[in-house]
This record gives sequence, structure tokens and C-alpha cells, in this order.
Amino acid sequence: MELLYKGKTKDVYKLENGNVMLKFKDDCTGKDGVFDPGENSVGLTIEGIGKANLETSVYYFEKLKEAGIKTHYVSADIENATMEVLPATVFGHGLEVICRLVATGSFIRRYGEYIENGTVLEGGYVECTFKNDAKGDPLVTGEGLAALGVMSPELFASMKEQTLKITKIIADDLKTVGLDLWDIKFEFGYNNGEVILIDEIASGNMRVYKGDTIMDPVELTKLLNSRNK
Repeated sequence: MELLYKGKTKDVYKLENGNVMLKFKDDCTGKDGVFDPGENSVGLTIEGIGKANLETSVYYFEKLKEAGIKTHYVSADIENATMEVLPATVFGHGLEVICRLVATGSFIRRYGEYIENGTVLEGGYVECTFKNDAKGDPLVTGEGLAALGVMSPELFASMKEQTLKITKIIADDLKTVGLDLWDIKFEFGYNNGEVILIDEIASGNMRVYKGDTIMDPVELTKLLNSRNK
């Protein structure tokens, strides 16, 4: 297999059939050894989290398929921590899409003078950042993406609509086990003329609370995977 890209939490390979294989790793984003899905760099390594995150991703990709939402997911090999996906072109040099249901994290660091931590953001708030560690993943608006030639307004509208639908499906599912989704991070790509969800849907990319306590990503993954079996 041809190695296409070495990422923070996954390595990407090209398959002979034209699809792509993602190899999940045990690295997580964070700072000073503490997990934080909002950080830009790897902050810790947790043994077995790559495989566990793949299990969670497969579960949610299947749920989205049932809901009629197209993604890049094709199949997975849980034991080898790999997932086969459709090829997709990323927007720009990589774009991350965050859906916030509750104000916290970097949102509060930016706008804390206007809103209190823990405030519910009715209907969900979608924002985008370029994947650029050196610049701290700068925010970019839909208008900015169009002006830069990264994404048309029509594609942005489709991506935003999908983001809100996908977030609701995941949040509703988490509520069935007494958990509250505060925010979640996605990546989208361009495939055959349309925007589709790519990458993963794992505990390392979401902030989930049980009551007033944030869920550790390993414990969240264990809970979800034990429930799903």
C-alpha cells in the first residue's frame, strides 16, 4: 500500500481498488498529557484507543447510513484498527467543522466576555477552521471560504445542513445512555460532486458530559462500545 499521509491520530494509505485505508493510532489531541478535542497537537498516547475509536466510528457511520446520510465509510477491520473509505478531496489544505451545542472550550476563550461557560446554544452553532497547526487552526467563515476559492456557498450550505443533522443524530443517541453532547468536530470532503462526511466519528473528537462531569474519552469509548455490542 502507498502511504499518502501521516496524521495526528491516523495514517492514510491508498488501496489498489482506488479506495483509501485509514490506520487508527493510539495518539490523542491534548495538552500537557490531558485530553482536549479542541487542541491542535497530539498531547498523549492511550493504549488501545485507536481500535476503540474505530469501533465507535463504525457504529455511528452505520447509524448515518440508516438515516440516509452519505459518508465515505465502506468497511472496517476492527482487530487491525483499519477502515476502508471512499476517496475524497479535502477542502483547501484541510478543513475542520465544529458543531457546538453548549458554549465551552475555545469558544469561551474567544467570546467569554459575552457568554458564560455551559450556556446552551439553541439549534447548534457551526464554525469552521483551517487545519494549520502553525497558525492555531484559524477560523474561517462561509463567505471567507467562497472568497478564497475553497468552497462555493452552495457546498458550504450543504455541509452546514449535514453537520447539524449528524450532530443531532449523535446527540440523541448519547442521551439514551444519560450523556450530553456539548460539541463535536467533523471533517468533510468532496466526492463525485457532493460534500460528504469523512475521517472518523470518535470519542476523541467530541466533548461529552455526564451531569456536571466531562467524560474521559477512554471511558466514553468503553461505555459506547459495550452498549453497542
